[in-house]
Amino acid sequence: MLAGPGTFQSRVDMIHSLGPLLVPIEWAFIFLPMLFHAVVGFVIIANGMPNVGSYAYVGNVRYTLQRATGMIAFVFIIWHITQLHWLGTPFGGGRFDPHHATSSAAITLRPLLVSMLYAIGILSTVFHFSNGLWTLGITWGIWTSPAAMRRANWISIAIGVLLGGAGLGALGGMRSVDVEQARAIENRMDDVKRMLEGGQSPLDGHQPQPGSPEVRTTKPQTAPVVPTSGPALPSPPGA
Repeated sequence: MLAGPGTFQSRVDMIHSLGPLLVPIEWAFIFLPMLFHAVVGFVIIANGMPNVGSYAYVGNVRYTLQRATGMIAFVFIIWHITQLHWLGTPFGGGRFDPHHATSSAAITLRPLLVSMLYAIGILSTVFHFSNGLWTLGITWGIWTSPAAMRRANWISIAIGVLLGGAGLGALGGMRSVDVEQARAIENRMDDVKRMLEGGQSPLDGHQPQPGSPEVRTTKPQTAPVVPTSGPALPSPPGA
């Protein structure tokens, strides 16, 4: 999004060029894995016994935040899908238009309350992911020594900062979009795409206006004709 409406629209067009394959890909690689993760997460939360109130250690705080941000992220993702994805259309959502990607998303995110909720959801999701990488490495025995845990901790923090900055930057970019200008760019791109799909050049059908460079003509200059035959001209007197 930070690269501009045209770049964002081209990325959306590339994704939607999958056509009928897009829906099974979404379910196979996005929705079903997230649902599985959510079910496992809620089972862990239901069976967990947080004691951060009695033992306010850093590990306990992170344990509690991991569970809390997981629940926030789950609600946020459901709300995000309802807001923008076509699956949310029966519930009054589905406001994202793939042919007008930037402008439709910007209109949805324009209310201040919506942007604030998105910021909370983004930061919660990023913390849950980056902190989850650290705990995953411990659970799976990838880093077991204190030194390895410290290094992994810094890596997780760096990943979280980068993802959080990218997410908030995209949110800020959407809020700063000139909707009318973005829609004009999207309309031009959609027109070109339709022409190319129909086998027509984008320049076909272009009607130049009077006075434009396309219709200006210049009278060709011709060289004077020099006679090569005929009667000789009289010589001047005294020649």
